Amino acid sequence: MKFLDDLTKFYGTGEKNRAGQDLEEFLAGYNAKKYDSPSNTTDIIVVRCRETLTYWGQPLEVLMVKRSNHPSIGCWATPGGFVEMREDLEAGAARELEEETGVRGLPLQQLKTWGNYDRDPRWRVITTSFLALAEGDIPVKAGDDAADAVWFGAELEREDCGTEDNQEIWRLLLKNERKDIRISARVKVCRSGHPLLPQEKYELLESDGIAVDHGCLVVQALLYLKERIENLSYRSASSS
Repeated sequence: MKFLDDLTKFYGTGEKNRAGQDLEEFLAGYNAKKYDSPSNTTDIIVVRCRETLTYWGQPLEVLMVKRSNHPSIGCWATPGGFVEMREDLEAGAARELEEETGVRGLPLQQLKTWGNYDRDPRWRVITTSFLALAEGDIPVKAGDDAADAVWFGAELEREDCGTEDNQEIWRLLLKNERKDIRISARVKVCRSGHPLLPQEKYELLESDGIAVDHGCLVVQALLYLKERIENLSYRSASSS
């Protein structure tokens, strides 16, 4: 049984394969269960600034949800969930964000794929993280499998790594004073590769109250945002 109804863009040159099959014959005999298939999820890091975000150092908040089920039950995570079979990643991210927090209509920027095989005990789960920016007062309401949805004030500080110029250690502190909640993570970032093709590896060193590797997801998103803000500020200063 074919997965898609419209095969127009998949015919290639129209020739047959080595088994003498055309595209329809190949698909009719294709076994999608031949290999174990990973599950795909999306995670959305929503960063809010109550004013127009123009420079790094302004107070920022991150939206987190409290998990009501295993794994990492009771811990705080970024909103997200499983992508449906006939759903694009961005659409799945937008749907999950709305289902778990009530937030909708925010532009999403795809950031990174997180694929460590041991990041989820249920199955081989690969997630794609997205960044969303929000300004002003945006109410949130927990839904779906989220026990709570809360804006956390975010603090990100770099530790002194001495002479190690290819690695950084960042401390992430998320706190909500009204609910008296403080959660944190400590993440090592290792950089390597060619200057034109830099590689970054994120390693979770410590986590307190944050689910699995979600501390890494938040740190990576904040560092991406920091770099974008600083680059735009530099361009503006250079052109003036």
